[in-house]
Amino acid sequence: MRTNRTAAALAEALAGPGALVLPGAYDPLSAKLVEEAGFGAVYVGSYAAAAAGYGLPDVGALTLDEIVHHTKAVVDAVRVPVVADAEGGFFEPGNIWRTVDAFERAGVAAIHIEDHAGGKHTALPQKLIPLDAMKHKLRAALDARRSKDLAIIARTDAIWATKNLDEAIVRLKAFEEVGVDYLFPTGATPEMLRRIRTHVRTKVITINLASIPDPSDWDGAADLVIDYGFCLRAATKALKDSLKLAKQRNPEAFGPAHLESEADFEARLGYADFTRRAEKYQ
Repeated sequence: MRTNRTAAALAEALAGPGALVLPGAYDPLSAKLVEEAGFGAVYVGSYAAAAAGYGLPDVGALTLDEIVHHTKAVVDAVRVPVVADAEGGFFEPGNIWRTVDAFERAGVAAIHIEDHAGGKHTALPQKLIPLDAMKHKLRAALDARRSKDLAIIARTDAIWATKNLDEAIVRLKAFEEVGVDYLFPTGATPEMLRRIRTHVRTKVITINLASIPDPSDWDGAADLVIDYGFCLRAATKALKDSLKLAKQRNPEAFGPAHLESEADFEARLGYADFTRRAEKYQ
């Protein structure tokens, strides 16, 4: 396994003076583009995996095998560490070793496990699993690791699901006591994160918010900010606009403003490497 795929490599990527605001990838090609743009890590979550891999909403419909298969394809496409979404762990504590083992074999640098009880991104009532149950899951995940090359991230949706910052702080302090590597309070604003950090010492990850348009606002508040839908939504908008022009038989749709050149596109995929190998063994 390449050493730059480990938890230590992820920690190095987050060691800069400001927050790393990371666009989420949705497949191996978008992950390559994130890496090519100079980001020191790649994130792939269930939201993008469900949409891009299966055309489904992010409502807990994907299995462990489906998410790991999608994630491994991303890992194999890049050289930088990959942070992956392990949902709620997929199993109760006694079997969560299967989740950890699957993601370790996939080669990710970190997984996050959440306390959300289901119904994300819907109008359904938002609920959390009991704190003690979440602590048991996290302990089981930490115990299941073959090495610390895999970081365990504890995610609470208390702010997002219940609008309760105090509940989030209680949970984050409990997760820190369990010994996780990172804390992940979704829905937290920079102001909330600064308050949270007066209660915990562990590095903090969060989700980018539409209400925070300036990435520098996260500096000093978060170590990693995940914009999980960025690549997915950017690609969807660009493709939708280009297809509309193409349907109208507009010549602009087939020009350089909308299409990357074939040479540039193929250059990142290894066509030249294949040609060299094929010529060597002819």
